[in-house]
Amino acid sequence: MKAQVLTAETGPSGLELQDVPDPTPADGQVVVDVKSCGVCFPDVLMSQGKYQLRVPTPFTPGTEVAGVVRSVPEGSSVKVGDKVLVASIVGGFAEQVAAAPEQLLPLPEGLTFEQGSAMGINYQTALFALKTRAHTQPGEVVGVLGAAGGVGTASIMVAKAMGAKVIAIVHRKGAEELLRSAGADEIVQLEEGWGTKLKEIVPKGVDVLIDPSGGEVFDEALRQVAPDGRYVVVGFAAGGIPTVKLNRVLFRNISVVGAAWGEYVRTHPELNLPATLHDELSQMIADGMEPQVNVTYTLDQLPEALTDLAEGRILGKAVVKIGE
Repeated sequence: MKAQVLTAETGPSGLELQDVPDPTPADGQVVVDVKSCGVCFPDVLMSQGKYQLRVPTPFTPGTEVAGVVRSVPEGSSVKVGDKVLVASIVGGFAEQVAAAPEQLLPLPEGLTFEQGSAMGINYQTALFALKTRAHTQPGEVVGVLGAAGGVGTASIMVAKAMGAKVIAIVHRKGAEELLRSAGADEIVQLEEGWGTKLKEIVPKGVDVLIDPSGGEVFDEALRQVAPDGRYVVVGFAAGGIPTVKLNRVLFRNISVVGAAWGEYVRTHPELNLPATLHDELSQMIADGMEPQVNVTYTLDQLPEALTDLAEGRILGKAVVKIGE
């Protein structure tokens, strides 16, 4: 089969499209024909050797798979021909992947494989951040930093599905149409005076602020959270890791909470969180939410896709189309 193999932790340049043996499933594993694989920030970090999970090279990255079950062991809970999503951790940027049955989730009815692979980490993270960590309620105002990225657009859509009003806060130009299509009620450009502009829209501040970016806007962003509000730290895509001035947290009675979905899954296995969140997301999709795919690449273009993601050229969510 064809697979993108990371031969050196030099970033996307370390990838090579190779002919490799088809996967040999371990006891109990299922083999899936990969149709599409989402492109996400952990893939970039893995290619650079900077992710918390360090996999020895050579290996095939790819964490957000959608495909069709090719083979199953006797007594398996899934069937050949089932359309599934696979939380593969690695191995997704290939024509086949082997996985344990508990890594598989059903592809929601009506979605394409590309939309299914776009759900992956971003939508799970968005729902985990908004519901599990921030306890967002219908009618609350949610602000989303980094709104034009994959986690950002997913957070907009999930927050709207939860009945919130959403303000998209965006640095990149030309994203308004994308953000409106995701469901943003208001858009604030991240430029000089952006905090004042946001307060004109919602004078008391936002009830929940989702931040997948970090970086230098943190201090001003913290000022935009309403009393009793929640600032949710999702990641540091902008590169900088800010520090909290606790006097603002104290005197305004706000909470700063972390939303590390992957770590929570690892440390709370008894909750079976991916399946629980997937059921809720599937219901949102049945009720009309439609995961967006904004850019599509082919398997041989994966280095370009990861470079584009790392350098901020992708608006929304990108996926790699692998099989028909």
